[in-house]
Amino acid sequence: MNFSSAGSSSSGSPDGSQPTSGHQSAAIDYRYELVRKSIHLTSLSIPVIYFFITREQALWILGPMTAAFLATDIARHYIPPVARWFYQTFGWLLRRHEQEGNKKRLNGATYVLISACLCVLIFPKIITVTAFAILIISDSTSALIGRKYGKKRFFGKSREGSIAFLVSAVLVVLISPKIQGHPLEFFIGFVGAAIGTVVESLSVRIDDNLTIPISISAVMWGLYALVLPSMDVFRLG
Repeated sequence: MNFSSAGSSSSGSPDGSQPTSGHQSAAIDYRYELVRKSIHLTSLSIPVIYFFITREQALWILGPMTAAFLATDIARHYIPPVARWFYQTFGWLLRRHEQEGNKKRLNGATYVLISACLCVLIFPKIITVTAFAILIISDSTSALIGRKYGKKRFFGKSREGSIAFLVSAVLVVLISPKIQGHPLEFFIGFVGAAIGTVVESLSVRIDDNLTIPISISAVMWGLYALVLPSMDVFRLG
């Protein structure tokens, strides 16, 4: 899932409510970014597995996982023993804003699971698989390239990172499953990739693990209805 460090310290404060001084820097050490995105890439199993099972089966798997992550994430803000365990185990992987106890924010992994549940519940499978694969692959690529080579700004992120997001998203669209392989399906995917790039680049308060797949899915579904109205987007179940 999507965890990260905001510094070199390995835990939050003793009561888990605030990060220690080692987490005060807004920048994330690149080696921890590599670990964070390596873990994030394991979430690629979500769209891959979902492609081969039904929506109901996917929700039976994702529902309990999401509930467990959400309950733990909330508990760490209110129950000191849970907070101590959580920060001692995962603190070195968390971003600073994920550790700010006064704001009671969820961490990235919880948002990944919440967005997976929402996308599976709301959108057609073919769209969810593509949108979620873009989230996992392109968000990771963007972060690593942007942190390493980013110099010029594009909205709230680096231009280099945004280009990496777009290129990798286009590649995902090219290899992701299609309903009939119609050329316009690729066009729809490319537009979704472009929308995802812009959304990822914007500095907003909502976690991009939610905004990226939902925005891509909504745009792709709308375009299917607009340019391929006779195609059954629910054909793959």
